[in-house]
Amino acid sequence: MTDKVHLGHRARKRFGQNFLNDDMIIDKIVTAIDPKPTDNLVEIGPGLGAITEPVVDLSGQLTVVELDKDLAERLIHHPFMGPKLTVHQGDAMKFDFSSLIKSDEKLKIFGNLPYNVSTPLLFHLFEFADHVEHMHFMLQKEVVKRMVAGPDSKAFGRLSVMTQYYCHAMPVIDVPPECFKPAPKVDSAVIRLIPKKPEQRTAKSTKILNTVCLEAFNQRRKTLRNSLSNLLTSEEMEQLGIDASKRAENLSLAQFIDIANWIYDNKQ
Repeated sequence: MTDKVHLGHRARKRFGQNFLNDDMIIDKIVTAIDPKPTDNLVEIGPGLGAITEPVVDLSGQLTVVELDKDLAERLIHHPFMGPKLTVHQGDAMKFDFSSLIKSDEKLKIFGNLPYNVSTPLLFHLFEFADHVEHMHFMLQKEVVKRMVAGPDSKAFGRLSVMTQYYCHAMPVIDVPPECFKPAPKVDSAVIRLIPKKPEQRTAKSTKILNTVCLEAFNQRRKTLRNSLSNLLTSEEMEQLGIDASKRAENLSLAQFIDIANWIYDNKQ
């Protein structure tokens, strides 16, 4: 049997469900989110409401996006939380978060993201960076390490570059497996993401920046001369002050942006 019952709900493997049930960790996460009644709060994957309940107690209202129909129904009909929640049942990866903007209030988004879809979901959320004040997510610890990794480290990759292009990223708290039911096979961590201002994001095309990262990190062991050969020559790299004999993990975020902008200007 792949599903485990918790508080009358069967954790569904296909949704990557692991329910947080450690009060001390929950308190620390809620403190990091710092919910207030004036906030435009959004939770992704509220599950059984471990974080939802204390947040809604402090804020008085909350929007949630939940894929699991049973859990969404449970929240809608919850005797205490139900009236304070706006529940959107559906896939967060297809959800238009800009539809939740109220006047000039930016979103404060949080959630325990399903580990099996965390990276594509993060990329989807980055598209709404201009509408977000901050985000707090529980993720696999290895994913958090990759998000905050700097150049010249094995953890540095496309996720590092794109996360740090859009946001200031900082780890908040480590969460061991025993804090969940059922316990996942991996360690978890909470990350805080504060979107950068539009003027700090200087790529002329984020699509090209993402393509450069995909090509560069696709075969990490290759030198840039080889990994980026489809996009620009060694000579063109030298013009940008980039050593073509280095590998993708040796480049800085600024250098990835320089390459993307050069391609945008010269190869369109």
